[in-house]
Amino acid sequence: MKFTAEEIARFLQGEIVGDPAAVISNISRIEEGKTGTLAFLSNPKYENYLYTSEASIILVNSDFIPKHPFKATLIKVRDSYQAFASLLELYEQTLLKSKTGIEQPSFIHDSAKIGEEPYVGAFSYIGRNVVIGDRVKIYPQTFVGDNVVIGDDTILYAGAKIYDDSRIGNRCTIHAGVVIGSDGFGFAPQSDGSYRKIPQLGFVTLEDDVEIGANTTIDCGTMDSTIIRKGVKLDNLIMVGHNCEIGENTVVAAQTGFAGSSRVGKNCKMAGQVGLAGHLSVGDNVQIGAQSGVTKDVKSNEVILGSPATEIKHSIKVYTVMRNLPELRQEVIDLKKEMKKIKEELQNNRE
Repeated sequence: MKFTAEEIARFLQGEIVGDPAAVISNISRIEEGKTGTLAFLSNPKYENYLYTSEASIILVNSDFIPKHPFKATLIKVRDSYQAFASLLELYEQTLLKSKTGIEQPSFIHDSAKIGEEPYVGAFSYIGRNVVIGDRVKIYPQTFVGDNVVIGDDTILYAGAKIYDDSRIGNRCTIHAGVVIGSDGFGFAPQSDGSYRKIPQLGFVTLEDDVEIGANTTIDCGTMDSTIIRKGVKLDNLIMVGHNCEIGENTVVAAQTGFAGSSRVGKNCKMAGQVGLAGHLSVGDNVQIGAQSGVTKDVKSNEVILGSPATEIKHSIKVYTVMRNLPELRQEVIDLKKEMKKIKEELQNNRE
């Protein structure tokens, strides 16, 4: 598809500096701009690329004043980064609308109910009593188990596996390889040293506007529900154990693990490779630094780091000391030698 600068400016409510008829059909980074593409400038350290870029249209902030001549047509907007994101979203929606219909071979149980304008990719399986909303996209090789409910405008990308009884809200995005509703890690130790599996009879609930990254797994509850609240964004390769609850608008980076029955509040931010012990509670608006090990409850509004995780200022002090341990060790060795020498001199003086 092709768009003119005039059309883009109208959509973004921006101001054109240059040729309103400039046409683009693709996007690019500003440092790699080519004729017929659109780029954006948000970070000032990339400004030099604007003057050499071959991009036909470049989005800039409304207060941007160029220092040198440039080739591109500029569109001035309030926030060029957000404007660029809006264009990407529009482009994505255009692509998604092109996916409709039910491809074959695929299996849809007779009792399943599917809403308007569906897309079901080849080799997908939709089980008994499934209820699927309007405009849902189910990409190839996806499994949707019995009694699953999926809300409107949700996307399940290729190879997602949705176990029986799961509940997925409106406008959710489930990326490739995600597993929702797998058994929780529940085993009872026996007298002979073996482990007996505890049946996992619960399910998973995803509220509206949740996004789950590729190859993330969310275990079902033992008897009730594992809950991912509205607006949560989970990155790739995250593990959510049984009976966990993650609060509204919390964002979690890759390779984080939630042990069973942990509870996380609203608007939290977790960096990569965080680990939460089981049965603990994290309050609202908490920030947790990368590779932190959370072993106890965390109050609302705290910023923590380290393993075990502590208040960030304390954690940085601990890290600073650890970083200087070799020098501190050598100082102790030198002091011991000096003390030994002083003791020997005192002893000799007494004699």
